[in-house]
Amino acid sequence: MSTPFDSGAIAQAIVAAHGLRFGAITSAPVSAPNFSSDDPVYRGAKRACSALGFIEIDAECLAHAWRAQTQRLSSFDAALWPDAPEDFGMRPFPPTARDDAFPPCPARLGLYAVLPDARWVGRMARAGVPTVQLRFKSDDGDAVEREVQAAVDAVQGTGALLFINDHWRVAIAAGAYGIHLGQEDLDALSAEDLGQLRASGLRLGVSTHGYAEMVRADKVSPSYIAMGAVYPTTLKKMATAPQGVARLDAYARLLRGYPQVGIGGIDAVRLPEVLATGVGSVAVVRALVAADDPEATAAQWIAAIDAAAGE
Repeated sequence: MSTPFDSGAIAQAIVAAHGLRFGAITSAPVSAPNFSSDDPVYRGAKRACSALGFIEIDAECLAHAWRAQTQRLSSFDAALWPDAPEDFGMRPFPPTARDDAFPPCPARLGLYAVLPDARWVGRMARAGVPTVQLRFKSDDGDAVEREVQAAVDAVQGTGALLFINDHWRVAIAAGAYGIHLGQEDLDALSAEDLGQLRASGLRLGVSTHGYAEMVRADKVSPSYIAMGAVYPTTLKKMATAPQGVARLDAYARLLRGYPQVGIGGIDAVRLPEVLATGVGSVAVVRALVAADDPEATAAQWIAAIDAAAGE
């Protein structure tokens, strides 16, 4: 592929075009530690994405997307940040049209409460929260089964959609609406496990923390994709730095064929800028369980999310 630029000029052009948006770490591109191609667009883009603070696997993913975009358009445009699924090697959207797609869920899941036990699940479901997740941590299999079944029972008659974090076999047996898996949990599934989960009819949500993980999640055609952590959070130790709202906006553009959930450190002040990215759902944990009046707080968040969606 011919290009009028060398890799250094390409790197500088990308950083100049997107440095303010993503926040360049340095005023000039830095060399990425590893290159898998001699293509100048790939090499320049990887240097630029590294300078913009993207971790190695995401810089690599983006660099190949820049190269694919440039080939597809027959020209390099530093201002055109990649957001076409085909440039990332993704199959055609919408994912629901694929033969291996998990069952669909609403395009906008609204306020998504991540809760520690069945009591909280029932409380927030009765408060009108449209999507709830049971994140129950225990090594006691019997306790897990009891809590999952109690959560399924707790949402009956409320209209809330219940996702179970991690415990997918128990969720199938209990008749939950869906299951939510992290990247490590997804990677741990065998092909047989994945087939069993897909055949169960449960919806599948997957956590992602950057471009490489989004591409990985897309391979199984889940029902929704969660993206974060958007802001710093003390809830759990994160392997990646906070993504920030600019990256969330770019992720949302790439994953526009999916229902999307933003998660991580989102509070009432930050909510408007998160919703402005177009994500149809915001997941919260402490914003509800630590509130003085969780029901009133839930009502305020639901109203804000509905207003942003024009409902």
